[in-house]
Amino acid sequence: MVSATLRPGTGPRLWSPGDWNAFFGFGTNILVNLIVLTGLLRFVLRLPDEITFGRILPATGLMLFLSTAYYAWLAYRLARQTGRDDVCALPSGISVPHMFIVVFVIMLPILGRTNDPIKAWEAGLAWVFIQSFILMIGGFVAPLIRRITPRAALLGTLAGVSVTFIAMRPALEMISSPLIGLTCFGVILLAWFGGIRYPRGMPAGLVAILVGMVIAWGAAAIGHPVAGVSGERLFAALSNIGFSVPLPAVEHVFGGFEFLGIILVTAIPFGIYDLVEAMDNVESAEAAGDLYPTTRVLTADGVVSLIGCLMGNPFINAVYIGHPGWKAMGGRIGYSAATGVLVIVLTWLGIVSVLLDLIPVVAISPILLYIGMLIGAQAFQETPHRHAPAIVLAFTPHLAAWAKTLIDGALTAAGTTAAAVGTEKMAGLGVLYEGLSVMGEGAILTGLVLAAITVFLIERDYARAAAFSAAGAVLTFFGFMHGPAIGFAVTPMVAAGYAMVTALLLACDRIGTPVLAPVPDAAPAE
Repeated sequence: MVSATLRPGTGPRLWSPGDWNAFFGFGTNILVNLIVLTGLLRFVLRLPDEITFGRILPATGLMLFLSTAYYAWLAYRLARQTGRDDVCALPSGISVPHMFIVVFVIMLPILGRTNDPIKAWEAGLAWVFIQSFILMIGGFVAPLIRRITPRAALLGTLAGVSVTFIAMRPALEMISSPLIGLTCFGVILLAWFGGIRYPRGMPAGLVAILVGMVIAWGAAAIGHPVAGVSGERLFAALSNIGFSVPLPAVEHVFGGFEFLGIILVTAIPFGIYDLVEAMDNVESAEAAGDLYPTTRVLTADGVVSLIGCLMGNPFINAVYIGHPGWKAMGGRIGYSAATGVLVIVLTWLGIVSVLLDLIPVVAISPILLYIGMLIGAQAFQETPHRHAPAIVLAFTPHLAAWAKTLIDGALTAAGTTAAAVGTEKMAGLGVLYEGLSVMGEGAILTGLVLAAITVFLIERDYARAAAFSAAGAVLTFFGFMHGPAIGFAVTPMVAAGYAMVTALLLACDRIGTPVLAPVPDAAPAE
């Protein structure tokens, strides 16, 4: 990869023209997440507005500001050390999978048990408190895992997350509101793939949002709303504007420890999920030319999450998927710090509530789809061609998890469950629900292990393939993979299957097989 160098006697620029593109793209990504979590707090958990806008959002804003400012500084430091002016800061923000897990798996059941939204909030705070320490401790183990795991496994499981949980929802939102969604998608593709420059150098992300707003509010003005916007809702949202700063919530954090049994069931496996996800994202940044220290990244996520938690934020911080995308847009150092300042303004002044009703979310969806496209492509572009089958295999657990999520949502909407319908009846109609459940649980780890085994088989390294297969057997036996929760002999037959594969691989390594060259890294002849 060719990189630009700094001029002698000059330091890294804090702001580059491309930072505008990344700022509006990344800023809108953060904005979408803030809007979603605000909706979850208000309408799912029924938290009062004084807690949502007066305590939680200001604490969330503080956490995000600390995170984005730190990663901007880390990028500045890397640029000085390497003498390059194309270093891009790692994107970071609220972990989206955790946002839904803490709401629906921790906070909502506590709300149902106690009928007290404050107790639910406290349980979420205790969950993040434990997660933060898992991240900080794991930061010293993660570099070793990175060294022994093939890049195709790290990037492959990351691409699986990207294609399913990052790209698919925006794609479906776009096609559900095609007048705005497809138009905005065209605006973005023309700029970021087609080389079109907009007047006065306006960033494509900003142009897409403005176009979406014009279409949505124009249609509403003539009596044909297309994205749910309305003047009444917008004026009602103005009542939440004010000024709130984060306040210590230590007593609420430890108040949630009365639900420790429920919390630990998910805190430990999702802590491991965080470790693997952060490693994947650091690997993704390195593939794009920016080498960041994994231990510092994980420790920073743990520290800022802990600070946010102690101030009242029940959502964990994480390095985001998408570094190559923001770098391809021209993002460098400034976009990260500027996003942190933006978040402080939005959360401390209560503006999120207004934006929730001003900007049609479907106008932002194309940006997220673009990021999903880039990350999915990177797994194939930055690894040897012969490892492509391993990457495809890494997709399968994420596809299973995504499909199960959709099925569960549909059954819940119908007022029933898979158990009530009957999994055998569903299997008779081609819906292998039990298979989706087992394959999709612990998808990040499962995708990594399966892809690593395949990579080492392609390279004829049976011993290392056996090591990852044995790790899969252990992780599965204790529920970190292929199981809904940590336990003992959670899915014993699946663990036994991995053990059998391990024995087979060790036999091949010990007995010896005909010496074969690795599969060539070239396309087959036609």
